[in-house]
Amino acid sequence: MPAGGFSTVTPAGVEFEAKITPIVIISCIMAATGGLMFGYDIGVSGGVTSMPDFLEKFFPVVYRKTRNPGIDGNYCKYDNQGLQLFTSSLYLAGLTATFFASYTTRRLGRRLTMLIAGFFFIAGVVLNAAAQDLAMLIIGRILLGCGVGFANQAVPLFLSEIAPTRIRGGLNILFQLNVTIGILFANLVNYGTAKITGGWGWRLSLGLAGIPALLLTVGALLVVDSPNSLIERGRLDEGKAVLRKIRGTDKIEPEFLELVEASRIAKEVKHPFRNLLKRRNRPQLVIAVALQIFQQCTGINAIMFYAPVLFNTLGFGNDAALYSAVITGAVNVLSTVVSIYSVDKVGRRVLLLEAGVQMFISQVIIAIILAFKVKDHSDDLHKGFAILVVVMICTFVSAFAWSWGPLGWLIPSETFPLETRSAGQSVTVCVNLLFTFVIAQAFLSMLCHFKYGIFLFFSGWVVIMSIFTLFLIPETKNIPIEEMTERVWKQHWFWKRFMDDDEVAAVTNGDIAKKNGHANGFDPTSQL
Repeated sequence: MPAGGFSTVTPAGVEFEAKITPIVIISCIMAATGGLMFGYDIGVSGGVTSMPDFLEKFFPVVYRKTRNPGIDGNYCKYDNQGLQLFTSSLYLAGLTATFFASYTTRRLGRRLTMLIAGFFFIAGVVLNAAAQDLAMLIIGRILLGCGVGFANQAVPLFLSEIAPTRIRGGLNILFQLNVTIGILFANLVNYGTAKITGGWGWRLSLGLAGIPALLLTVGALLVVDSPNSLIERGRLDEGKAVLRKIRGTDKIEPEFLELVEASRIAKEVKHPFRNLLKRRNRPQLVIAVALQIFQQCTGINAIMFYAPVLFNTLGFGNDAALYSAVITGAVNVLSTVVSIYSVDKVGRRVLLLEAGVQMFISQVIIAIILAFKVKDHSDDLHKGFAILVVVMICTFVSAFAWSWGPLGWLIPSETFPLETRSAGQSVTVCVNLLFTFVIAQAFLSMLCHFKYGIFLFFSGWVVIMSIFTLFLIPETKNIPIEEMTERVWKQHWFWKRFMDDDEVAAVTNGDIAKKNGHANGFDPTSQL
């Protein structure tokens, strides 16, 4: 999926006394609303762009082509740069906003950054729901994108810092899960609003995004900032008081001292981006960037953004197209749940490789069906074949949702060492948003020119990424971050050549000496 936040993995270490307090429960709700907001924005665009009333008002050229397929053929009727910009502008804005959000997260705190995100979301929703022309529509999407940039920077980081160690990983995966629930919710809303007569159904679809936006804003007003953020900004007494409140115990002195020490050490890293380019950090950087590029080149976002449009192109009626999008959205949610239970049992590599086979087979079958059954000016997609296409797309979505979706974020977050973790996560988020924008902007044009070959194009990328996984991605299951160098990189057949013993020894010794200082999760991504 797009940049739905990143997982923050805590090194092995001492677990401090902590209860699951009301403020932690409120944090769970915030995770849900932040993820729902992002997921809803992803899912809603494909639905409204398949609604005739929406197209007639903002994209009359596309509307005429959908009314008369003979003008441009089945595969090209939605090929329009403005229509693609409506979807993709959100991600370009999110990419730009990430740079500002990294500053506000560090200087102003996580809570205020989430509040800024909520205001951006609300402003974007108002403009979209009330849009009178294309410019107003695009500006609204840009504001939503700014909200995505700020929320994706602050919410997962806030959760990782506020939660007790034993549920920290679950909370971050919950954020990813709620992105998929948001997509499903948007698909259900679109299915309902498409039946509204009077030409205002699309306004309701876009306007209902205001519900998670308001929840996120109210949530940001109710919670306190994380103790890590307060300590980082020198407000030690306040940080200690908040830590006592969120842990539900007075026995917080050891954890407080470790947070103070972790903050001091993290601040000593003066040039994280420069450190990121050093030879010993090349394996982590290459894998993190490759995972983000490959995640988009599976074609998943093309399907999630444009599912109703895609099903319309294949000859489904409008109702059937929206209904099929709801099915794929539901499969996405259920399969993400599978990843929560399987990732620490079967390992990262097994999930990635199994999914590669599953995605490749399903995409090739779809391409073969479309090659013979859906032509430019006629479609002969009988009911049996139509059902098979939906099943194959669901097979593809399920494979992605328990592998490349969550693992594209998890693996980078657990492989970067402390000194480059902030810069590494920043690069990971930016590369993901950049390629999300590229795919969103290009997909409908690619569908027009490649036709059924678009699925062969993506399946070719699946082969490449599976080969990359087989030879270059090591297994990181159950390996503490501070032991990655010795147990992973120095043992890998290829990456061990980048591990200069003298250089790594200094870093490893420093990490071991500081190990206790990081055990309970000061997250250096705060140094972005």
